[in-house]
Amino acid sequence: MSIRVKILTSVTTMLFAMLTGCNTTKVTVSRLDRAYLADYLMNEKRDKLGVKMFDHAYFSREASRGGGRVGGGGCGCN
Repeated sequence: MSIRVKILTSVTTMLFAMLTGCNTTKVTVSRLDRAYLADYLMNEKRDKLGVKMFDHAYFSREASRGGGRVGGGGCGCN
């Protein structure tokens, strides 16, 4: 393969990658619907005790993944 063919192939590949990566659609939310998303009930961490209980149950059983904010090992003996 000559240098010219290699350059043309690499430029074509880069151009294809750039053009296919830029055509993704963006999700937009209308101004009227933003009030629903900003509501207190939409906040997943509004119940601090519930978040702590979920973290404890999840991370104490995921020994191979490692702990997050909760101390202890995978055996559940925190």
